[in-house]
Amino acid sequence: MAYNELNSEEKSVIVGKGTEMPFTGEYDNFYKEGTYICRRCNNPLFPSKAKFEAGCGWPAFDENFPNAVKRIPDPDGQRIEIECANCGAHLGHVFVGEKFTDKDTRHCVNSISIRFIPKEKKLPKILNK
Repeated sequence: MAYNELNSEEKSVIVGKGTEMPFTGEYDNFYKEGTYICRRCNNPLFPSKAKFEAGCGWPAFDENFPNAVKRIPDPDGQRIEIECANCGAHLGHVFVGEKFTDKDTRHCVNSISIRFIPKEKKLPKILNK
Protein backbone atom coordinates (compact mmCIF):
# COMPACT_ATOMS: atom_id res chain seq x y z
CA MET A 1 0.00 0.00 0.00
CA ALA A 2 1.27 3.46 -0.81
CA TYR A 3 1.12 6.70 1.15
CA ASN A 4 -0.90 9.80 0.27
CA GLU A 5 0.56 11.72 -2.65
CA LEU A 6 2.50 14.81 -1.56
CA ASN A 7 3.15 17.99 -3.51
CA SER A 8 6.69 19.42 -3.71
CA GLU A 9 6.23 21.75 -0.72
CA GLU A 10 4.86 18.91 1.42
CA LYS A 11 7.72 16.63 0.36
CA SER A 12 10.25 19.32 1.27
CA VAL A 13 9.04 19.34 4.88
CA ILE A 14 7.74 15.79 5.39
CA VAL A 15 10.45 13.85 3.56
CA GLY A 16 13.25 16.44 3.39
CA LYS A 17 12.83 17.44 7.06
CA GLY A 18 12.31 21.10 6.22
CA THR A 19 10.37 23.73 8.14
CA GLU A 20 7.56 25.94 6.92
CA MET A 21 7.81 29.66 7.59
CA PRO A 22 6.42 30.67 11.01
CA PHE A 23 2.89 32.10 11.19
CA THR A 24 2.07 30.86 7.66
CA GLY A 25 0.63 27.39 8.30
CA GLU A 26 -3.10 26.75 8.08
CA TYR A 27 -3.30 25.33 11.62
CA ASP A 28 -1.25 27.93 13.50
CA ASN A 29 -4.27 29.97 14.61
CA PHE A 30 -6.90 27.22 14.24
CA TYR A 31 -9.01 25.84 17.08
CA LYS A 32 -11.75 23.37 16.21
CA GLU A 33 -12.69 20.05 17.78
CA GLY A 34 -11.32 16.98 16.06
CA THR A 35 -8.14 15.04 15.36
CA TYR A 36 -4.87 16.00 13.67
CA ILE A 37 -3.52 13.20 11.50
CA CYS A 38 -0.31 12.64 9.54
CA ARG A 39 -0.64 14.13 6.06
CA ARG A 40 1.45 11.31 4.60
CA CYS A 41 -0.19 8.20 6.13
CA ASN A 42 -3.36 9.32 8.02
CA ASN A 43 -2.05 8.13 11.41
CA PRO A 44 -3.91 9.99 14.21
CA LEU A 45 -1.28 12.11 15.98
CA PHE A 46 -2.81 14.78 18.21
CA PRO A 47 -6.23 15.38 19.76
CA SER A 48 -7.54 18.93 19.35
CA LYS A 49 -7.83 19.25 23.15
CA ALA A 50 -4.01 19.09 23.31
CA LYS A 51 -3.57 22.16 21.06
CA PHE A 52 -2.61 25.45 22.71
CA GLU A 53 -1.36 28.90 21.73
CA ALA A 54 2.40 29.06 22.22
CA GLY A 55 3.00 32.16 20.09
CA CYS A 56 5.80 30.35 18.25
CA GLY A 57 4.28 30.51 14.75
CA TRP A 58 3.50 26.80 14.45
CA PRO A 59 0.74 24.62 15.89
CA ALA A 60 1.63 23.51 19.42
CA PHE A 61 0.35 20.42 21.23
CA ASP A 62 1.14 19.33 24.78
CA GLU A 63 0.42 15.63 24.17
CA ASN A 64 0.10 13.13 21.36
CA PHE A 65 -1.90 9.92 21.04
CA PRO A 66 -0.07 6.93 22.61
CA ASN A 67 2.66 5.52 20.34
CA ALA A 68 1.77 7.96 17.52
CA VAL A 69 4.92 10.09 17.61
CA LYS A 70 8.56 9.03 17.67
CA ARG A 71 11.22 11.26 19.24
CA ILE A 72 14.74 11.19 17.80
CA PRO A 73 17.81 13.39 18.37
CA ASP A 74 17.99 16.15 15.75
CA PRO A 75 21.21 16.27 13.70
CA ASP A 76 21.81 19.78 15.13
CA GLY A 77 22.56 18.14 18.50
CA GLN A 78 20.33 20.69 20.27
CA ARG A 79 16.74 19.64 19.64
CA ILE A 80 14.56 16.53 19.56
CA GLU A 81 12.84 15.86 16.25
CA ILE A 82 9.37 14.32 16.15
CA GLU A 83 8.27 11.95 13.41
CA CYS A 84 5.10 10.02 12.69
CA ALA A 85 5.66 6.62 14.34
CA ASN A 86 3.89 4.89 11.46
CA CYS A 87 5.62 6.34 8.38
CA GLY A 88 8.55 8.43 9.64
CA ALA A 89 7.15 11.72 8.29
CA HIS A 90 8.92 14.76 9.76
CA LEU A 91 6.48 16.65 11.98
CA GLY A 92 8.67 19.19 13.77
CA HIS A 93 10.34 19.25 17.19
CA VAL A 94 9.40 18.71 20.82
CA PHE A 95 10.45 20.94 23.70
CA VAL A 96 10.14 20.16 27.40
CA GLY A 97 10.49 22.50 30.37
CA GLU A 98 8.98 25.69 28.93
CA LYS A 99 6.02 25.67 31.35
CA PHE A 100 3.38 26.62 28.72
CA THR A 101 0.95 24.00 30.10
CA ASP A 102 0.72 21.63 33.07
CA LYS A 103 2.15 18.87 30.85
CA ASP A 104 5.25 21.05 30.31
CA THR A 105 5.66 19.75 26.75
CA ARG A 106 5.37 21.56 23.41
CA HIS A 107 5.19 19.58 20.20
CA CYS A 108 5.98 22.30 17.66
CA VAL A 109 4.48 20.95 14.42
CA ASN A 110 4.54 22.08 10.80
CA SER A 111 0.95 22.59 9.59
CA ILE A 112 1.99 21.09 6.27
CA SER A 113 2.84 17.80 8.01
CA ILE A 114 -0.66 17.30 9.40
CA ARG A 115 -4.31 17.36 8.37
CA PHE A 116 -7.28 18.19 10.57
CA ILE A 117 -10.32 15.92 10.65
CA PRO A 118 -13.39 17.47 12.35
CA LYS A 119 -14.91 15.37 15.16
CA GLU A 120 -18.07 14.71 13.16
CA LYS A 121 -16.12 13.11 10.28
CA LYS A 122 -14.76 9.57 10.17
CA LEU A 123 -10.97 9.26 10.31
CA PRO A 124 -9.43 7.92 7.09
CA LYS A 125 -7.75 4.54 7.02
CA ILE A 126 -4.10 4.53 8.17
CA LEU A 127 -1.78 3.76 5.27
CA ASN A 128 1.30 1.55 5.61
CA LYS A 129 3.96 1.21 2.98
